[in-house]
Amino acid sequence: MYDVIVIGGGPSGLMAAIGAAENKAKVLLIDKGNKLGRKLAISGGGRCNVTNRLPIDEIIRHIPGNGRFLYGAFSVFNNEDIIYFFENLGIELKEEDHGRMFPVSNRAQSVVDALLNQLKLLGVEMKVNCPVKEILFKNHHTEGILLESGEKIQSKSIVVATGGKSVPHTGSTGDGFPWATAAGHTISELFPTEVPVTSAENFIRDKALQGLSLRDVALSVLNPKGKPIITHQMDMIFTHFGISGPAVLRCSQFVVKAQKKWKLEEVAMSLDALPGRRKEDLHNDLIKIMKDEPKKTVKNAFKGILPERYLLFLLDRSGIDPSAICTSISSEKLRTFVELCKQFKFNVNGTLPLEKAFVTGGGVSVKEIEPKTMASKLMSGLYFCGEVLDIYGYTGGYNITSALVTGRLAGTNAALSII
Repeated sequence: MYDVIVIGGGPSGLMAAIGAAENKAKVLLIDKGNKLGRKLAISGGGRCNVTNRLPIDEIIRHIPGNGRFLYGAFSVFNNEDIIYFFENLGIELKEEDHGRMFPVSNRAQSVVDALLNQLKLLGVEMKVNCPVKEILFKNHHTEGILLESGEKIQSKSIVVATGGKSVPHTGSTGDGFPWATAAGHTISELFPTEVPVTSAENFIRDKALQGLSLRDVALSVLNPKGKPIITHQMDMIFTHFGISGPAVLRCSQFVVKAQKKWKLEEVAMSLDALPGRRKEDLHNDLIKIMKDEPKKTVKNAFKGILPERYLLFLLDRSGIDPSAICTSISSEKLRTFVELCKQFKFNVNGTLPLEKAFVTGGGVSVKEIEPKTMASKLMSGLYFCGEVLDIYGYTGGYNITSALVTGRLAGTNAALSII
């Protein structure tokens, strides 16, 4: 018999077990995989982006999937508390661009090791290679778990920290959703977020731009009327199946949502390769270049404005021969070229599947969860934390912040509820 059972050894589960044990609970941390902290060990490119130091409002703005639900949780335990927590465990942190916090060691494993050492110090029992079959309920209260082996383990408080369905090789295969459903919870439809986007455009099929990276572009997802739903200014890359890179990953959930909302097979996107320059200014600058060097070829005159492959691609799209001399270019074709520099529109038809995504969209409805304790409103003794919840943000330390904060609250309150 345990006071608290935490199912899942990812970031939120490790934090939940520590939170429960610090409150003097007898805790069992159980995972179906062969080791704990697998997702944490590969996060942040193997460096582990443990949180983000931006102000709370900014963090919530970077969690477009129900981030506002976390205001209550952040009032109890927030990103600064996460930093203090890790520094207390002996993990020195450093701040990088956009508020991202990393261990000075640059080793995700050092973070995992510190958490596992803390669990041992607190006397948490840990079981690996132990898949859970179901959560047991009696008289509208949790009473324990049933393992795949047939063994039953009793507990009055159970924390579900099983993750979503993205990065399945770390053990996130959606195990918690059927258990949540059995307890009466609503599961918002799962979908991939922070994932590359696919396109059937001819220039993608022909691999005309494959492997080309564009720096600091403004990428927009458009609604059926051609107005931007969202714009992200970051880097991107063209691939053999579509587009990828930071700007694309952030736009991906809006592609999925637009397809669903308007029942679209294809969604329009718009690419501004020169977001720092106004269209008229660019037009005037190009006219001046052509006047100053009338006998130069367009390709040489416009060199440096855009990466060469993209420049040649847009010139071709504008009907301009790159080897033609400047004086031969019509003002109409120049206008078209400027338009494409600032607004190259193309269609995308979806994303790579959920298994290829960094983050799972959808999950246990947050309307059915107590925001300051992570307790189920529907089943006494049941708590949820991390990616099993319908909370999803951009990469950059936002999802792990959500996981650690909700894990801390779930574990702490699971322990307090049985005292």
